Amino acid sequence: MPNRNSRLSWFLQRSLTATVMLLACACAMSQSSAAPAPPNSHSLRYGGGWDCDRGFVKTANDCVAVKVPANAYLSSSGARWDCDRGFLRENDQCTKISIPANAYSDDTSYRDGWDCNRGYRRVEKNCVAVSIPPNAYPAGSTFGRGWECNRGYRQTGEACVAVSVPERGYLAYTGDDWKCDRGYVRDEARCAPVRVPTNGYLDSNGTGWHCDRGFKQESSACIALAVPAKGYLDYSGNEWRCEDGYRRMGAACATDK
Repeated sequence: MPNRNSRLSWFLQRSLTATVMLLACACAMSQSSAAPAPPNSHSLRYGGGWDCDRGFVKTANDCVAVKVPANAYLSSSGARWDCDRGFLRENDQCTKISIPANAYSDDTSYRDGWDCNRGYRRVEKNCVAVSIPPNAYPAGSTFGRGWECNRGYRQTGEACVAVSVPERGYLAYTGDDWKCDRGYVRDEARCAPVRVPTNGYLDSNGTGWHCDRGFKQESSACIALAVPAKGYLDYSGNEWRCEDGYRRMGAACATDK
């Protein structure tokens, strides 16, 4: 037994030594096969590997300097460049923006880099004054017609026409239309009163009505509900149902049996 245990211990030690040697060789081979970090790079804090320094961009296994043209600056990422204010990117250079009269630089990196002043409209490469009708003002946008009607007026063609607000009406939030007071409803060019019948009340919108509890709408009137024996008003209060064990039979509640 002692000899058998000695042989087993010797075998386990040899196996462990061989495994350690194999792992060491594999690690050495992996380190020797990994590409070294190029100049102008730095090791990554997590996960190993490397990345290029600010002002350089990775190209294959090298870090190539970002070529910043005249009138440009290195972007916050450090891997690209942007043009200075007043210049637009064209291929690999920054071209000065030509701003027409009655315009300003809008800090955009696309289109022409400028926009028209308020009261002017873009026409090709120029800013043309907008023809504003009476009771209107220059719009904030330089596209479209370039003007909006004052509050209390609505656009009709190329003019601003006054909104005619009828009695019991008021100017809507948009300023170019009108609404009726609560209890009145729009009827063409006037505000007509909502006719609430007896045993009815004005709805929450103020433009219609509902019947009181215990009454049912029929045409333009509120008719009292005739609740039969073994019946009760439902949740709406404007209709009735039969108790459990009974079913509706015309105007009465009949047993299910």
